Amino acid sequence: MQLTHIAIWTNELERSRDFYVKYFSGKSNEKYVNPKKGFASYFVTFEGGASLEIMQRADITRESTDVFIGLAHFAFSVGSKEKVDAMIERFRSDGFRITGEPRTTGDGYYEGAVMDPDGNIVEVIA
Repeated sequence: MQLTHIAIWTNELERSRDFYVKYFSGKSNEKYVNPKKGFASYFVTFEGGASLEIMQRADITRESTDVFIGLAHFAFSVGSKEKVDAMIERFRSDGFRITGEPRTTGDGYYEGAVMDPDGNIVEVIA
């Protein structure tokens, strides 16, 4: 069995797509639009084949009163501690909120964490 993709909602589709393409070398497909449902999305695919589906719908906003329990974080492996450190510094210098400074965790990962433009926590691990 293989995980194929994770989906996230956003209020700014292109901004979110650009974040994952720029920082994680993702490859984006063409924008899919379903005007009847007011839905649009991109699939951004990463090395190894997994994808992130970035979705937008007019009735789903940050101000929604519904409570969703779901995604806590997801992680990208960058191959080395030095690359983790470099990426966290790049995010910091580009103005993103660092939610976890690089460190070795109790489960043995060397990781740092950043919030994407929509507030999703993305771990960068070695």
